[in-house]
Amino acid sequence: MLAGLLPIERAQISGDLLGGLTLAALGIPEALGYAKIAGMPVVTGLYTMLLPMAVFAVLGSSRHLVVGADSATAAILAAALASTAAPGSPRHVQLAGLAALLAGGLLLLARLVRLSFLVNFLSRTVLVGFLTGVGVSIAARQVDEMLGVPAASGSTLHRLAAALRQLPHASTSTVLVSLAVAVTVLGLRRLARRLPGALLAVVGAIVVSQAADLAARGVAVLGAVPSGLPRLTAPVLGWHDATALLGPAMSMFVVILAQSSATARAYAARYDEELDDDADLLGLGVANVAAAVTGTFVVNGSPTKSQMVDSAGGRSQLAPLTTCAVVVVVLLLLTAPLAHLPIAALATVVFLIGIELIDVPGMRRILAVRRAEFVVALLTAAAVVLLGVEQGVVLAILASVVDHLRHSYDPHSSVLVKSASGHWTSLAPMAAARTEPGLVVYRFGSSLYFANAARLAADVTTVIEGADPVRWFCLDCAAIGDVDYTAAAVLSRLHAQLVSRNIRLVLSNVIAPLRHQLDRYGISGTLDPNAFFDTAGEALAAFHR
Repeated sequence: MLAGLLPIERAQISGDLLGGLTLAALGIPEALGYAKIAGMPVVTGLYTMLLPMAVFAVLGSSRHLVVGADSATAAILAAALASTAAPGSPRHVQLAGLAALLAGGLLLLARLVRLSFLVNFLSRTVLVGFLTGVGVSIAARQVDEMLGVPAASGSTLHRLAAALRQLPHASTSTVLVSLAVAVTVLGLRRLARRLPGALLAVVGAIVVSQAADLAARGVAVLGAVPSGLPRLTAPVLGWHDATALLGPAMSMFVVILAQSSATARAYAARYDEELDDDADLLGLGVANVAAAVTGTFVVNGSPTKSQMVDSAGGRSQLAPLTTCAVVVVVLLLLTAPLAHLPIAALATVVFLIGIELIDVPGMRRILAVRRAEFVVALLTAAAVVLLGVEQGVVLAILASVVDHLRHSYDPHSSVLVKSASGHWTSLAPMAAARTEPGLVVYRFGSSLYFANAARLAADVTTVIEGADPVRWFCLDCAAIGDVDYTAAAVLSRLHAQLVSRNIRLVLSNVIAPLRHQLDRYGISGTLDPNAFFDTAGEALAAFHR
């Protein structure tokens, strides 16, 4: 507790206060946009910047991770509730609270049983594709409101196509508002990234809307926004609703775990700070419970908010706490002007958020270096757009696992040979490959399990079938950390095959846990007493003797 806040360095207080004010200026319009993505009343976006943000600041270990509303989890929530409750309705708000409670419960359970390792099951490749797909979906779903035309139901692409078909019937005033907001945000961003372009655009839109009475000109406006702090309320705990929301909650749990951990680790590495993943899981879990009881929606560790604070000079959780104080003032004194905010202005802010999530440079980098992984990222993005965000999360996890299995199923294995300078080099496993006449030192490139054990057997058979007879076969285990039951049976059969050909099987680079496994499987007992060598070089020297 308080690891992200203490110690407070006096020289750093001004930087943290400035970081908090910057986060408030940039994050408030963003939070309103995320509430819109989630289908929630816009004021609930501000609620995410109160108790949930403050709870993580107190309980988390990261000094830099900022927790609040997030586009990916908001999109998952909106997709999950689309068929069960009208956006912005009391029923929608109740279910959103229940979803936050379930996500928080899963995070706390993960902390209890130490499941922080699950973050490693979402690869960077898949995250780039997932967030790109989320960005496309978010941006596409704002076009109808930016044009001032009726929104169509259905998939993202169907809604976008319907909006574009109605382009001749677009409201001129609404389109002008959208263009003005986009030009303001992008123009100020080009001048200086730190300028709160979104905030200035939203404030300007409110001023113009009120002064010119845009509502009378056919521009839809937000309407009354309740003032005051959120009330503490217990989420409705219906068994049927909880069962229906468990799948989306698990999707949000995975995204929160992956995104928050990746962001926190990146900043900890940048500033050479210690990080406690379990403490951060506790903070994220309680933050989502706090969201559930304050009438808002699920929160996540935000890379964009964390970067806002960092670029402004914030270096501790004092910055988010400062933001919380600013949001309290806004909720108590400044919600009335929000009633005049054109919906098109908010839709444009959300549209630009979505565009920023489309990681074209990241996709290009993947394509340049790993074409197979680019296909995985592209399929993930397409699944999010075509099938939905929740289905995209499931596919992202499956794609990460399949990508891992693809590498371990067909590892880079080789026959080791000494070069003229005395260093080991690699040959492809083939019939003519020999370390020396009569000796094969074969290195398998992955742990052995049921799916790749046949590859080992095939390589061994190929190598020993060569014209040059083999007297010793050394299995170098430098890359083998584990052998499952199926692979152990294959090893036993291979040993019998080698013995039948009068070939001695020896092993090198066997780590202690692997040796214990081989002992339990009974493989060690079938080998010669001196069949284990610390290195392949020792096995070579023993062969010479």
